[in-house]
Amino acid sequence: MKNIIPTLAIALLFSCQNNAQTNDKQQAVINADPIEVPIKNGKAKAYFASGCFWCVEAVFESVKGVDESISGYAGGHTKNPTYETNSYGRIKDHAEAVEIIYDPKVVSFETLVDVYFASQNPTQVNGQGPDKGYQYRSIIFYQNDAQKKIIEEKKAALTKQLNATIAAEVYPFQKFWVGEDYHQNYERLHPNQSYIRNVSIPRLNRFKAKMPEVLKNNH
Repeated sequence: MKNIIPTLAIALLFSCQNNAQTNDKQQAVINADPIEVPIKNGKAKAYFASGCFWCVEAVFESVKGVDESISGYAGGHTKNPTYETNSYGRIKDHAEAVEIIYDPKVVSFETLVDVYFASQNPTQVNGQGPDKGYQYRSIIFYQNDAQKKIIEEKKAALTKQLNATIAAEVYPFQKFWVGEDYHQNYERLHPNQSYIRNVSIPRLNRFKAKMPEVLKNNH
């Protein structure tokens, strides 16, 4: 027993040190200057996190002006994250996120932020629906001061409208890590999978009912 107590104390000390280092790294991400992704071939990119990326990907791909929605990871400090290393949310790191490739002549960043808030429970902290954990937290990423202003104004308006705290965090965009191939277009490729049937599709349908004016004709 005499030997166990010092061993436990050392383990706790290292654990606290590791947590402190992780928190410092994460704070550095939040405090960083935003990186602006240039428009290429007339297409812009935007980045959002809001629970399971399968759900979020399907929502944005239903919107006019959105060419593609890609599932991946953002908002953390670890390089080359994977689903396995990120999926337990045991440390403060990346969130499941999506990269939206869109035509700004058809859909504005402002509208994409409206889509974001309309497609979730904006008051749920660290998750959406049954998906709970730090990796499922809600984040809107801004690339410049104009985008940050749009996000903050819409968040403030929603706070007033709902008389509640809005869970979405506002981060400067740093880097998006593309997720594994098997996560891409998951809802479309696996419509009969139980999670898709019971969570993703109902969430998509709730969004469609709220914002039918932004939907593509085939949705």
